[in-house]
Amino acid sequence: MKLAQTRDVVDGVLLLNKPRGLSSQQAVGCIKRLFSAKKAGHTGTLDPLADGLLPIGLGEATKFTQFLLDADKTYLATIALGAVTTTGDAEGEVLKERLVDLSREQIDQVIPKFIGAITQVPPMYSAIKLNGKPLYTYARNGQSIDRESRSIFINSLEVIDFIGSSLTVRVSCSKGTYIRVLAEDIGDALQCGAHLASLTREQAGQFRLSDAIGIDELERLDLPARRVLLKPLDSFADTLPVLKLVDADKSRLLKGQSVTIEQIINSQYRLFGLNGEFFGVGAVLDGVLSAQRLLNTQLSIKSLKELE
Repeated sequence: MKLAQTRDVVDGVLLLNKPRGLSSQQAVGCIKRLFSAKKAGHTGTLDPLADGLLPIGLGEATKFTQFLLDADKTYLATIALGAVTTTGDAEGEVLKERLVDLSREQIDQVIPKFIGAITQVPPMYSAIKLNGKPLYTYARNGQSIDRESRSIFINSLEVIDFIGSSLTVRVSCSKGTYIRVLAEDIGDALQCGAHLASLTREQAGQFRLSDAIGIDELERLDLPARRVLLKPLDSFADTLPVLKLVDADKSRLLKGQSVTIEQIINSQYRLFGLNGEFFGVGAVLDGVLSAQRLLNTQLSIKSLKELE
């Protein structure tokens, strides 16, 4: 009889270099197993076709994933010109093909049109829900649903390489950008059609792929060595300024009360006690500080008892 694995309370952030062929949720499952963690979650889906940076929150760090979900991302994308697929990427069936006879000058004329504020129509093969079901479930049944276009922002779009029908670009973009759709739209603008051939996420917010670790390398380490790699549990929110609070104000916040804070600008803050312990995120509005996300109830109760 095989005994169930005992999982621990593990808090922190791991920068994973996700391999191709693995879904983001499968990657999270691997990390939970490798860290013997009770709870884990990722900060923005990478399709199985894609590889690269997948920041994963463990334990209490999952409460702050929204800060990275909202952050800009950078990708290295290879676009296959001249072929349109059912899914907009290399996993789909080819619907139509066309010979590609383009010059670099033609590419350079089109690319700037996709920089700045633009709109995209989300793909049918996406996790966006309609009537409680992801769009991809309709697509797999051969259904096409009308979708409203969405506003996104492309910070930069740089041509890295262009050989024959293969175009490689580096794109920095806002939350909600579908690189598959960007590839298709570039193909339409070039009047040859296109799909996404490969994708690597290089950056998410303040985190970079160069600081990430692969699953194979993690498997070669023992559990203590793996856990040493974890970043602090407030790492997803570390672009926020720090606000240190005296024990009395910390106690009020942990009890669900607001705190009067004078001469502090309106903003979100990472909240710390005087001893340097992080305990949540709050926001100041017109001199009043309110908690937004705090550490779990057990930790809060423990903190309160320490303050009494």
